[in-house]
Amino acid sequence: MSYKFTKWLILIVPTLVVGVWEVVRHQFLMPYVSMELGNVLTPILLFAVSITLLYRWFAYLERMQEELQRERALKVRLEQREQLARELHDGIAQSLFLLSVKVDRAERRQPASNGAYDWNELRKTIHEVNRYVREAISDLRIPSNVKEGETDETSMSSLVRRIAAEQQLTLRLDWHLEETHWLPKAKMELLSCVREAVVNAAKHARVQDIEITSLGDQHNFVMKIIDHGCGFTPEDAQNGRYGLRIMRERANEMGWELLVDSRPGRTTIEIRGGDGCDEGPGTGR
Repeated sequence: MSYKFTKWLILIVPTLVVGVWEVVRHQFLMPYVSMELGNVLTPILLFAVSITLLYRWFAYLERMQEELQRERALKVRLEQREQLARELHDGIAQSLFLLSVKVDRAERRQPASNGAYDWNELRKTIHEVNRYVREAISDLRIPSNVKEGETDETSMSSLVRRIAAEQQLTLRLDWHLEETHWLPKAKMELLSCVREAVVNAAKHARVQDIEITSLGDQHNFVMKIIDHGCGFTPEDAQNGRYGLRIMRERANEMGWELLVDSRPGRTTIEIRGGDGCDEGPGTGR
């Protein structure tokens, strides 16, 4: 039913019904329906006809209002992500590229008599960081034609799958995290912690698969990233190796708790948010 058709129905039908009712009442029903009763029945009849027509119209307006609110919320998230992606590209990524160019220039100008410096290691580190930043930019960019509820490609669970696929790891995912109503910053920080843990597992733990579990919502959640690799020592954890310092900073900024348990054959990184922070440490499932 089109907008114009519904509009004319609402304007014309109640008027016609009341007019027909009055004619019928005065011509045929006067012996049976008194004037007082007729005056009471007229507004009742008008209300019944109006509510019949307006019910679907009001439902349509409410649905349009909900869609408009979702579109506004999605637009805000898209603008925030696009702004952050632009800042990363214009700031960190460009700086890393310039640093790489300077390293190449310094290597060419280095006198042969001074000996060979391990430029390859430095260049490799720069390229890895540059790749990490550009992957983050790619994850933050969402096509403008993607609407909330129409696709699952930008959900947190599918982004976690993408992170594991980028590192060529087999992922065992047990996902029970309610993803609605998360703030964009909280999503980004949580996914950044997951990415750091997955990249470290692939790079340092020498594993082919990884296990990720999650439970709760944005107010109270627990997420675990588990690998069965070589592990690391408590000294490494205290010294902030393998990106643990960055993960702790992200978690502390969001008011979350980061718990690490590592031994040969099993490493568990657990992130707790909300009331889950008070439940004590956990070391796995």
